[in-house]
Amino acid sequence: MRQVVAEQDAGTRLDVYLAKAHPERSRAAWQRAIEEGLISVNGMLPRASTRLSQSDRVEITEPTEEEPKLGAKLPLLCVVYEDPAVVVIDKQAGVVVHPAPGHPTDTLSDALVARYPEIRGVPSPGRPGIVHRLDKETSGLMVVARTADALDNLQRQLKERSMEKHYLVLVEGTLTDDRGFIDLPIERDRIRRQHMAVQLEGKRAQTFFTVLDRIDGYSYVDAKPISGRTHQIRVHFSYIGHPVAGDRLYGSGKGPNGLSRQFLHAAQLSFDSPLTNERMTFRSPLPPDLRECLEWLRKHRPRLEKERE
Repeated sequence: MRQVVAEQDAGTRLDVYLAKAHPERSRAAWQRAIEEGLISVNGMLPRASTRLSQSDRVEITEPTEEEPKLGAKLPLLCVVYEDPAVVVIDKQAGVVVHPAPGHPTDTLSDALVARYPEIRGVPSPGRPGIVHRLDKETSGLMVVARTADALDNLQRQLKERSMEKHYLVLVEGTLTDDRGFIDLPIERDRIRRQHMAVQLEGKRAQTFFTVLDRIDGYSYVDAKPISGRTHQIRVHFSYIGHPVAGDRLYGSGKGPNGLSRQFLHAAQLSFDSPLTNERMTFRSPLPPDLRECLEWLRKHRPRLEKERE
C-alpha cells in the first residue's frame, strides 16, 4: 500500500500520521511495524519520529496471513505453560515466528492460531498474540498473549523493563572480563535491510553479560538484554569483536563441531502474570544441538589446550 503525504500533514511524525490515516491500528502497533521495517518513506527505512514532508511517499508492507489448512506443515508447538491470559512456548530453532516476505506460511503464528483460535486478532492479523519474537535460528522461551488486555499488560512490562530474559550464548574469542555491560544504540541498517547495526542515531540498547566458561577460543555467556532491539545480542557481541558462534549474518557463520546455526538460546523468562500479578519464571535447557556442541568443546579442551602450548 502506497500513499502520498498531503500538504496538511507536512511536519507530522510518521507514527502519528499512520495512526490517523489508519485508525484500525494503534500508534504503538504502527511503531512496531516501523521498527520491523514494514514501513518506508521515499524508499528509505524511517524512524517513528521521522517528520514527514509534503509529497513524501509512504509505503506499507503488510505481513500476509493465511488460514492454516488441514494437513499444512505447522511447526511443533511445545507449550510449557498456559492459562486464560498467556501461553509460554519453547520455540525450536528453524521456526519463523510470524509471516514475513519470503515466508508467508508454516510459521509459529499459524500453529498458535490452529491451537488457540481466539488469538487470531490479538493485536492484528499476522501477529496473533505475539509479545516479543525470536529469530528463526534462535531457540527458547516466548510468551504469547491470549487476550488484548494480557497483550497490553505484557507489552507494558516490556516497555518498563520488568520482563526479564536470559540467553545462553557461545561467542567467538575469549572475553577477558567475567562480567560486562554493552551500552550501544542500534538502528536498522539503511542499506542492508536485513541487518541491524550500531549507529549513533539508533535507539538505546543495553546488554549485561556474565561469562560462564572459556573454552578453546570461545566464551560461553549468560546474556541479559535490558532493552529488546531486533538482533540485539548478535549485533552487540559482533560489534565488540565477539560474534555469536555460527551466526551467518553478523559473524563468520562457523561454529565448533559442525554447528549449523547460531548458538543463541532463550533460556529463562520472567514476568508478572496478567491474571494474578504473581511473578512467574520459566527455564529451558539447552536443546540437543547446542548441548552437544558445548560438550564437544569441553571434552576436547585438554587436547586443544595442549596443542596450543
